[in-house]
Amino acid sequence: MDASNDLEGIQAMLLEDFNHAARTELEPVLRPCIDIQRWIDEIITARPFATINDLLSCAGNASNPFTTEEIASAMAHHPRIGQRAPGTSTEATLSRSEQAGVDPTDPAITTALTEGNRAYEARFNQVFLIRAAGRSPQEIINTLHQRLKNTPEEENLIVAGQLREIAMLRLQGVINA
Repeated sequence: MDASNDLEGIQAMLLEDFNHAARTELEPVLRPCIDIQRWIDEIITARPFATINDLLSCAGNASNPFTTEEIASAMAHHPRIGQRAPGTSTEATLSRSEQAGVDPTDPAITTALTEGNRAYEARFNQVFLIRAAGRSPQEIINTLHQRLKNTPEEENLIVAGQLREIAMLRLQGVINA
């Protein structure tokens, strides 16, 4: 591990080290990206990667498609949008970083997200998931309201895509060239 690439307590692994590390060292690096064992196994098995782009391509292929069961399992780890993930795990730290643009002290944003989350959970029986990194709070709220109009089938496809985006973003954060 290369401590010089540490981001908010996250140890980034160099691609060369990733290519040569034991499976037992890699699972804890990949699991916070998305907790889907098949995805983790496919990436580890496909090593070595010549470039980060090769790794990302493999990860993208392994994530398309995620099964309904894989999505449900991965969703169990995601906090509600607007709520900070508790704990000191890599996954919690990444989640807090991704949601940094959502100010939990802004009462209008907090109220809109709380109400939107309730409506979404009542409609789809799961938390609202969106790649929050790079999105404004208003964009997140607008997207939440738009997605409430989806059918469960449409929403499942969107959630799978959001999980994929989150996993790829996180993978880029934990593996460096």
